[in-house]
Amino acid sequence: MTRGKFITLEGGEGVGKTTNLTFIQKYLQQHNISVVVTREPGGTPLAEKLRQLLLADDSETISEHAELLMIFAARAQHIKHVIEPALAKGQWVLCDRFTDATFAYQGGGRNMCISTIEWLEKMVQGHLKPDLTVLLDAPVEIGMQRAKARATFDRFESEKIIFFEQVRRAYLLQADLHPNRIKLIKANQPLVDVQCGLIEIISAFLR
Repeated sequence: MTRGKFITLEGGEGVGKTTNLTFIQKYLQQHNISVVVTREPGGTPLAEKLRQLLLADDSETISEHAELLMIFAARAQHIKHVIEPALAKGQWVLCDRFTDATFAYQGGGRNMCISTIEWLEKMVQGHLKPDLTVLLDAPVEIGMQRAKARATFDRFESEKIIFFEQVRRAYLLQADLHPNRIKLIKANQPLVDVQCGLIEIISAFLR
C-alpha cells in the first residue's frame, strides 16, 4: 500500500488557519483523497489534555522547558496514535500546526535554544517530516485584530506584540531554510485570493 502524504498548515494568530484547513480538506476530498484532519498540540485524548494545560491562563507559571516538553509529549502521542497509523494505511494527514510551530513559538517567541528543539524533534519524530507545509503569513497587527474579534485570548494569545513579531520572524526563517517544503501565502489579502493560492499549491503538489 502506498504511504499517505503529510500536509501541515502553519501561521501566527488570526491568519485564518481554521477556515483554510477546512478548505484544503474539501479540496483533497474532491480529488478522492481520504484525509485525516487533526491539530497540534492535540489529536489524542492525552494530547488534548496537555493542550488544555498549555493554553490555560492559570495561576502557576509554566516554565519554558516544561512548555517545550509538554508540546513534544503531546506530539509523541499524536504521532504514535494518529499520524503514523493514518499514513501507513495510505490516508493523507492534514494537521493544524506541527514542529514548525515549535521553532516559531518556543524557538522564536521564547528565544529557546534551537539545537534543543532539533534534538527533541529527532528523538520524538525520527525521520517523520511533513511532505508539504503551507505557511499563512500576515503582519502581526492584522492577525491580532482578527484574533481579538474572534474570542477570549488564551495563554499564548495574551503574550505581548514583541513575542508575536519574533514568532513571525522565526516562521519566515523556517520558510527560507526549507523552500521546497514550506510554501508561503500572504494571509492579509482577500480570502478568495488566499484560497486561489492554496489551490495552486495543492494542485501542484498533487501533480
